[in-house]
Amino acid sequence: MNDASEALVAGLNESQRQAVEHAGAPLLIVAGAGSGKTRVLTHRIAYLLAERDVHPGQILAITFTNKAAAEMRERVAGLVGARSRAMWVMTFHSACLRILRREAHRLGWKSSFSIYDADDARRLLTQIVKELGLDSKKQSPRWLAAEISRLKNELIGPARAAGEAEDAKARLVADIYAQYDERLRLAGAVDFDDIIGATVGLFRDFPEVAASYRMRFRHVMVDEYQDTNHAQYALVRELVGTGDEAAELCVVGDADQSIYAFRGATIRNIIEFERDYPEAETILLEQNYRSTQNILDAANHVIQNNTARGREKKLFSDLGDGPTILGHTGDNEHDEAAWVASRVDELVDAGQTSFGDVAVFYRTNAQSRAFEEVFVRRGIPYKVVGGVRFYERKEVRDLLAYLKLTVNADDTVSAQRVVNVPKRGVGDRAVAEIEALAARHRISFPAALRRVDEAPGVSGRARGGIKQFCEILDAATALAETAPPEEVLDKLIADTGYLEGLEKSTDPRDEGRIENLQELVAVAHEFTEQTAREDAADDLAPDVASFLEHVALVSDADSVPDPEAEDGGVVTLMTLHTAKGLEFDTVFLTGMDDGLFPHERSMSKPDDMEEERRLAYVGLTRARKHLHLTRAGTRNVFGQPEFYAASRFLSEIPSGLVEWSQSAPPPQRVVKRGGTPSFGQPIAIRDPGDVPSLEVGDRVNHDKWGLGRVVELKGSGPRAQARIDFGDGDPKWVILRLAPVSKI
Repeated sequence: MNDASEALVAGLNESQRQAVEHAGAPLLIVAGAGSGKTRVLTHRIAYLLAERDVHPGQILAITFTNKAAAEMRERVAGLVGARSRAMWVMTFHSACLRILRREAHRLGWKSSFSIYDADDARRLLTQIVKELGLDSKKQSPRWLAAEISRLKNELIGPARAAGEAEDAKARLVADIYAQYDERLRLAGAVDFDDIIGATVGLFRDFPEVAASYRMRFRHVMVDEYQDTNHAQYALVRELVGTGDEAAELCVVGDADQSIYAFRGATIRNIIEFERDYPEAETILLEQNYRSTQNILDAANHVIQNNTARGREKKLFSDLGDGPTILGHTGDNEHDEAAWVASRVDELVDAGQTSFGDVAVFYRTNAQSRAFEEVFVRRGIPYKVVGGVRFYERKEVRDLLAYLKLTVNADDTVSAQRVVNVPKRGVGDRAVAEIEALAARHRISFPAALRRVDEAPGVSGRARGGIKQFCEILDAATALAETAPPEEVLDKLIADTGYLEGLEKSTDPRDEGRIENLQELVAVAHEFTEQTAREDAADDLAPDVASFLEHVALVSDADSVPDPEAEDGGVVTLMTLHTAKGLEFDTVFLTGMDDGLFPHERSMSKPDDMEEERRLAYVGLTRARKHLHLTRAGTRNVFGQPEFYAASRFLSEIPSGLVEWSQSAPPPQRVVKRGGTPSFGQPIAIRDPGDVPSLEVGDRVNHDKWGLGRVVELKGSGPRAQARIDFGDGDPKWVILRLAPVSKI
């Protein structure tokens, strides 16, 4: 081994070193949370170049997010220099798009095909449902999109879907699927699932194409293998090949962190890797470099309750036990949020963390509201990751629709979106006439717009608006052939009058929309500059098509704030699913209530419960130093307080690892009436006859809060509530059947 190679494995633990040096047989690296998998992958790539004389262009490394791909490219460049630019280090979708653009002619496509995102797909399905005269509430476009996505992820086309349909609902889905697919092709577009599925189909239908890519990529590495769906699994099989000509495959993943079943990910891909590749070797990475041992012990105890785990592992750390995990049970979701805010302030004031190193995780997006309210009141800077993202805002989508039409003149959904935006006299009747013309001639909607004179039902005003629309597109399309995307955007904003309309508006929200358009132009300019710096990467150019591709592939995880911002950063609020792959000094795992987390939809299905437990494991292992577990005794559901038992995941953590705040005694196992075990604060659910009969003004005693006076009453029977002033701030609402309250 030469000096360069020796330097690459110096400082690695034994398992990491084995993973870097492995050669030959397919390799599965079971990488526990925080076990240094990115370091192993990047050092393995550098080792291939230094010790095994592999050319950079022979390496394909696939990740799941743009952020992960960018980090890997940066790290590899730090190890091997400019040679790294010849490698393909990118997401599944980016890699497949690059292949499809090159090979589009084989499929009968134009290389300038559009990419329809979820909103575009739903718009197209809405149109089909409307044309078929179906009830959009019973056959919602959102549900149909999910069903079609599921079929595509299983590589099931419309014809096979129709052949396998066993009932009326499946036959309807298959019929709409066929029409949807035909409309996509007519519009010169693909949806996200097509990007993977079409590449698999390309390789299977054109073996010579598959062979050429196998010859090029002699080393294929796949990160987060536990998150692959069937189509991605098939893609890897096609890329690697079999027999003596097979490429060297290395996959990295952790069955305990498989949390995307709702997207079609299947845990079997990693659990059965050794069955799929009988010669495979497996290496376990169990040393964690992120978290303290207390955090890892909690995570280990939770995940060991799962049965579908593949190779069992137990994370350990050399970072010491670390601070005790803190727990808090709030009276309600507002008290829970207030405690989190107080704790954030306490840690920041003590210099133990910064706002940018704090994350608040929750199971569902709706839970963010209580935290946002209290953070605003207390002046804590924060950002919600997810929700309505920048690229989903109307004005941004409108301009992107115009931009798409400069690249793909047949993009039906984009043309329908903006043909009358800003208003130019093209009403619903004119649009219907153009749609009918398109259907008669089996052409796209934009192509029919250019034949508006053949549609006698279109008024003179609408005809003029349509011709003006086409002229705007023609000028922008001509510019797009030579100009960068920001210049094309500038022209579109000016020619359409979009900005002028917003500037004349008296709606105060339109000021923010103007800022969003300015931000979109700035994003395009940044893309141009970044692409120019990376000009060695093949097929990458600072043009409109590449910019649209970049925008289409942005994910929630790519918008996580920078914790090292000069102003101390902002607290990050996000769902547990979005938190995957991230880490923070300080983590609050909130909403730890049965029915919320684990979610009530999962509690009756063993496989779903195991996925929920993996989600808890992911949340726990995001924390480096300070971990907090919070819940609420009651939560407001449709305007009424509902009692929640503590999450069963809390009972799986040894009690000695968690210190519960004094305002909430340590949870303990209790038995509710009827013998159903639960876990939470000792709560006696009284018989109706034992509920105290109270009136406004009565004095009461609460076992926890002491003496108080009733100031308001509402409800009756099991929902009877009292608002009690205990003299320590705002009076508290309690459910009398649950609260340890007695009349004095």
